[in-house]
Amino acid sequence: MEMTIPVSDGTIGGYLAEPAGDGPHPGVVLIHDAFGLSQDTKTITDRFAAEGYLALSPDLYSRGGMRRCLRQVFSDMFAHRGRAFDDIEASRALLADRPDCTGRIGIAGFCMGGGFALVAASRGFDASAPYYGQLPKNLSVLDDACPVVASFGKKDFSLRGAAAKLETALTERDIPHDVKEYPGASHGFANKIEVAAPVNLLLKVVGFTYHHEASEDAWRRVTSFFGEHLQQPARPSH
Repeated sequence: MEMTIPVSDGTIGGYLAEPAGDGPHPGVVLIHDAFGLSQDTKTITDRFAAEGYLALSPDLYSRGGMRRCLRQVFSDMFAHRGRAFDDIEASRALLADRPDCTGRIGIAGFCMGGGFALVAASRGFDASAPYYGQLPKNLSVLDDACPVVASFGKKDFSLRGAAAKLETALTERDIPHDVKEYPGASHGFANKIEVAAPVNLLLKVVGFTYHHEASEDAWRRVTSFFGEHLQQPARPSH
């Protein structure tokens, strides 16, 4: 369902999907790709709820839409700080404060959202699932990261070598992880983007295409990994 999320400068929009049963349930904050809080993002949020998670996707473009906010949100991602990270923390806190949440919360993100999920892995979350996310330039931000399950496409030339680099960084830091690169997949392989025909053709030309087998395998890995690290006893209340 559509909802508003209290943030430092007012409210932003968001989409919440609640699992069946009274709970309490673990939570997932889902960060959208560069196309914004689309129907694809909402469908994935619903899918997390069907797996038993209280799932919330904040709209990082709430203050002006994609055209006005895209550059600033990307800037925040690369700087590892800014209003977008404040919005993500507000989303995490909202879930954590709900009586039907265990307090154990994961973060997942796609494309741009995957970059946020990697940086935010060291910011109060209990597990992180970046899909083809941009690696931080300074990998020291992963020093205190939570467990990470990451998915990349080998045909994603914008992130060539990223899977191996992340695997090495997480291994060196002794962080529990599952990193996989799919040989037949490219960027965006787990997203079903619905855009106008000219843009859709352009996405296919640059290799941004859905890959069913890779998407479903990644989903099984993510839900298994989240099950291991989030489906645990509730965090003690403060």
